Amino acid sequence: MTKVMTPSATTEITDGQIDKATELYRAMLKKHRHEFTSKVAQDVLGQPEFVGEMVTVLRKRVEADSEMIVRRVKVNRLRSPQEAIDATGRKQYTDRKVVDSMPQGEGEEVDVYFFPLREYRSVQDVQRMLDERGLKPDPYAVSAVNEADPSFADEKPNGTQWLDKDGRHCCVAFDRWRGGRGVRCSRSDGVWSGDWWVGGVRK
Repeated sequence: MTKVMTPSATTEITDGQIDKATELYRAMLKKHRHEFTSKVAQDVLGQPEFVGEMVTVLRKRVEADSEMIVRRVKVNRLRSPQEAIDATGRKQYTDRKVVDSMPQGEGEEVDVYFFPLREYRSVQDVQRMLDERGLKPDPYAVSAVNEADPSFADEKPNGTQWLDKDGRHCCVAFDRWRGGRGVRCSRSDGVWSGDWWVGGVRK
């Protein structure tokens, strides 16, 4: 049975788990040591991106087994909403008035929690699901996740929603369609389809 993780139940990887991962990696390297020459291995170990790639493999496997994806990201709150969208480098399908209504949020570094919808959900249902998980919308933070990892939305189309000053539902959504990466930002009183992941930060 899949365990649904909530922000209150989500804890970071333990020291014991880190030690276990290190032991497994050490044992595997010893088993395959004859496949590597010392000099080339030393060169690879000196490459700064090497460790990051190993962490990426673990992250993908953890996310594949989880109903909640957590991404820690730095957020530039000094940007305008349009600058936050521009920084993602995606093709834009946006309504400028809606973009300008994006709440700025707070926190220079935050955890963004994404959960899957699994079926068509109204904007009212999505708001209820955010509330049940103790989350609030943060379009700046969701945009920052997609800026830091453009490939995230390739497999996990994602976004969030908020209310503008007139109480109308607005959304920002990141996806890949027609072979290209895009971002939509518009008013929406309709539904989210089941393949979307909705992001938020802790209240």
